[in-house]
Amino acid sequence: MKCDVLTLFPDIFTAYLNESILKKARLKNLLDVRLYNIRDFSLDPHRQVDDYPFGGGAGMVLKPEPIFKAMDFLREDGEERKVVCLTPQGRPFDQSIAESYAKEKKRFVFLCGRYEGIDERVKTLVDEEISIGDYVLTGGELPALVVIDAVTRLVPGALGDERSVQDESFSWGLFDYPHYTRPREYRNLKVPPVLVSGNHRQIDHWRRKQALIKTLKVRPDLLKKMILTERDRGILAEIETESDKDS
Repeated sequence: MKCDVLTLFPDIFTAYLNESILKKARLKNLLDVRLYNIRDFSLDPHRQVDDYPFGGGAGMVLKPEPIFKAMDFLREDGEERKVVCLTPQGRPFDQSIAESYAKEKKRFVFLCGRYEGIDERVKTLVDEEISIGDYVLTGGELPALVVIDAVTRLVPGALGDERSVQDESFSWGLFDYPHYTRPREYRNLKVPPVLVSGNHRQIDHWRRKQALIKTLKVRPDLLKKMILTERDRGILAEIETESDKDS
């Protein structure tokens, strides 16, 4: 994954990009992130990048000039780019978008807004607007990191075990199944016997069933979007029968 980040606070990214999987991906040249401070492209002697909104109202708005100049600078190398603006008004980010971004050949530009918003004319530079949820954050830096993290995990070679990607929540449309490790018993809390039975068929059935139970309980809307297999429908019928017995 290759991306440029336009932000007023590049230091927010530094710590996270230098830890764990993202650090390893960068060392393997699987992730290339370049940080650019929008203030460096300001025409103002005081490096001001915001101003009061026309028409009045609370807060400040990011000016168009620094962002246009930043994009002019980035495009000097001739590389094709996909410009993504992180905003609460954007398309909801999900695993399917992460998967499509992981296959993208163009270099990304993540534009991180601040204050009350960005001058609307900047949108002429943007290919896509993305939101990570129906809430408002201080800026677009955390959403940009969320997108970079989610996409990097899908880049072949970024994870030590590629099965991790296949088994994760949402990769198969469901919540993840419960995970356990040693010790087998801790403070009278025991690992489910099936997981130490050695019967891989039963383990697989248990995991799928637990994933379906959790998804059904917390996000039943996800099941409506899934194309259920015959096996899934059988497990759901099993869950319903057990629920009826307990009620």
